[in-house]
Amino acid sequence: MNARLPSSASDHSAVRFKDGAVEIDASIVGAGLGLEPHKVLDLMRSNAITSVCEHGIDDDAGRYRLTFFHKSRRLRLIVDERGCVVRRSTIDFGDRPMPVRMHRIVE
Repeated sequence: MNARLPSSASDHSAVRFKDGAVEIDASIVGAGLGLEPHKVLDLMRSNAITSVCEHGIDDDAGRYRLTFFHKSRRLRLIVDERGCVVRRSTIDFGDRPMPVRMHRIVE
Protein backbone atom coordinates (compact mmCIF):
# COMPACT_ATOMS: atom_id res chain seq x y z
CA MET A 1 0.00 0.00 0.00
CA ASN A 2 1.29 3.47 -0.86
CA ALA A 3 0.31 6.86 0.51
CA ARG A 4 0.10 9.95 -1.66
CA LEU A 5 -0.08 13.59 -0.74
CA PRO A 6 -3.54 15.17 -1.07
CA SER A 7 -4.63 15.57 -4.66
CA SER A 8 -6.78 18.16 -6.38
CA ALA A 9 -10.30 18.89 -5.22
CA SER A 10 -11.66 17.24 -8.38
CA ASP A 11 -10.50 13.82 -7.17
CA HIS A 12 -13.48 12.38 -5.24
CA SER A 13 -11.93 9.12 -4.10
CA ALA A 14 -9.61 8.75 -1.14
CA VAL A 15 -8.21 5.48 -2.48
CA ARG A 16 -7.10 4.43 -5.96
CA PHE A 17 -6.61 0.89 -7.20
CA LYS A 18 -3.98 0.84 -9.93
CA ASP A 19 -2.17 -2.15 -11.44
CA GLY A 20 -2.75 -4.28 -8.35
CA ALA A 21 -1.51 -1.54 -6.00
CA VAL A 22 -3.49 0.51 -3.53
CA GLU A 23 -2.83 4.25 -3.19
CA ILE A 24 -4.41 6.27 -0.40
CA ASP A 25 -4.45 9.97 0.32
CA ALA A 26 -1.89 10.64 3.07
CA SER A 27 -4.24 13.14 4.75
CA ILE A 28 -6.74 10.31 5.43
CA VAL A 29 -4.08 8.13 7.07
CA GLY A 30 -2.60 11.09 8.92
CA ALA A 31 -5.95 12.17 10.33
CA GLY A 32 -6.73 8.65 11.53
CA LEU A 33 -3.33 8.15 13.14
CA GLY A 34 -2.89 11.69 14.51
CA LEU A 35 -0.08 12.63 12.11
CA GLU A 36 0.66 15.39 9.62
CA PRO A 37 0.11 14.13 6.04
CA HIS A 38 3.68 14.97 4.98
CA LYS A 39 5.03 12.66 7.72
CA VAL A 40 2.94 9.68 6.58
CA LEU A 41 5.03 8.98 3.47
CA ASP A 42 8.33 8.78 5.37
CA LEU A 43 6.81 6.72 8.19
CA MET A 44 5.42 4.20 5.69
CA ARG A 45 8.78 3.97 3.90
CA SER A 46 10.56 3.29 7.20
CA ASN A 47 7.90 0.73 8.26
CA ALA A 48 6.91 2.85 11.27
CA ILE A 49 3.41 2.72 9.76
CA THR A 50 2.42 -0.74 8.63
CA SER A 51 -0.70 -1.73 6.74
CA VAL A 52 -2.84 -4.58 5.52
CA CYS A 53 -5.31 -4.63 2.63
CA GLU A 54 -8.08 -7.23 2.45
CA HIS A 55 -10.53 -7.74 -0.40
CA GLY A 56 -14.11 -8.54 0.59
CA ILE A 57 -15.90 -11.72 -0.45
CA ASP A 58 -19.54 -12.84 -0.43
CA ASP A 59 -21.65 -10.03 1.13
CA ASP A 60 -18.58 -7.77 1.18
CA ALA A 61 -17.58 -8.33 -2.45
CA GLY A 62 -16.43 -5.08 -4.04
CA ARG A 63 -15.22 -3.66 -0.73
CA TYR A 64 -11.77 -3.47 0.78
CA ARG A 65 -10.65 -3.28 4.40
CA LEU A 66 -7.51 -1.19 4.82
CA THR A 67 -5.85 -1.31 8.24
CA PHE A 68 -2.97 0.94 9.33
CA PHE A 69 -0.88 0.58 12.50
CA HIS A 70 1.35 3.21 14.11
CA LYS A 71 2.61 2.99 17.67
CA SER A 72 -0.49 2.64 19.87
CA ARG A 73 -3.03 3.48 17.14
CA ARG A 74 -4.93 1.43 14.60
CA LEU A 75 -6.89 2.98 11.74
CA ARG A 76 -9.34 0.83 9.84
CA LEU A 77 -11.10 1.95 6.65
CA ILE A 78 -13.78 0.16 4.66
CA VAL A 79 -13.63 1.33 1.05
CA ASP A 80 -15.94 0.62 -1.88
CA GLU A 81 -14.79 -0.36 -5.38
CA ARG A 82 -14.69 3.33 -6.43
CA GLY A 83 -12.24 4.13 -3.64
CA CYS A 84 -14.71 6.00 -1.44
CA VAL A 85 -14.44 5.49 2.32
CA VAL A 86 -17.74 4.09 3.60
CA ARG A 87 -16.67 3.46 7.20
CA ARG A 88 -13.70 4.34 9.38
CA SER A 89 -12.62 3.60 12.91
CA THR A 90 -9.60 4.45 15.02
CA ILE A 91 -8.44 2.86 18.23
CA ASP A 92 -5.88 4.73 20.35
CA PHE A 93 -4.36 3.13 23.44
CA GLY A 94 -2.51 6.31 24.45
CA ASP A 95 0.59 5.57 26.52
CA ARG A 96 -0.17 1.86 26.72
CA PRO A 97 1.19 -0.48 24.05
CA MET A 98 -1.33 -1.81 21.56
CA PRO A 99 -2.47 -5.29 22.62
CA VAL A 100 -1.21 -8.04 20.32
CA ARG A 101 -4.80 -9.11 19.61
CA MET A 102 -5.45 -5.71 17.98
CA HIS A 103 -2.96 -6.65 15.23
CA ARG A 104 -5.15 -9.55 14.24
CA ILE A 105 -6.90 -8.94 10.97
CA VAL A 106 -9.81 -11.37 11.08
CA GLU A 107 -12.55 -10.30 13.49
